[in-house]
Amino acid sequence: MNTPDAEALYRAVLEQIRAAYPAGAFSAPDGVAIAGIHSGGAWLAGRLARDLGATKWGVVNVALHRDDYAKKGLHSQASPTALPFEVENRRILLVDDVLHTGRTVRAALNELYDYGRPACVEVAVLVERGGRELPVSASFVGGEVQLDPGSTLVLERADDGHFALRIEPRDAH
Repeated sequence: MNTPDAEALYRAVLEQIRAAYPAGAFSAPDGVAIAGIHSGGAWLAGRLARDLGATKWGVVNVALHRDDYAKKGLHSQASPTALPFEVENRRILLVDDVLHTGRTVRAALNELYDYGRPACVEVAVLVERGGRELPVSASFVGGEVQLDPGSTLVLERADDGHFALRIEPRDAH
């Protein structure tokens, strides 16, 4: 299988978001906030914030809300959730790199609700790869990719901020 073009997928999801939100939605004082799931989603959220002129964006760490926490343990590079905006009654765009089983999004929602009750949460992902285990979907999707069950898709960020995707065996990740 050919590895998808991450930059093309990014442009697609960015254009979908721009088309769905009115001008100024991300820069208004009570506007939409962007929350990226650590780490690939956080990279995407940072770039989306810049490209959308967002004044409120942060990072959600799902490590303590994962239902496989006992099996995997705390990731060595885990950083705390940092949401420098009020979550209560705010519209939030939750961003991740790959939507697969839905378990990471579920964990991110649990973490967000630890900070307050959002008015609305919409999900944006670079890649939708199927294989859902929970009833979770994304409002904004850069593209769809079908992978073998034993493979995973990994987002990489270059020093210049550009994205690339790599396919690797699941046990390597």
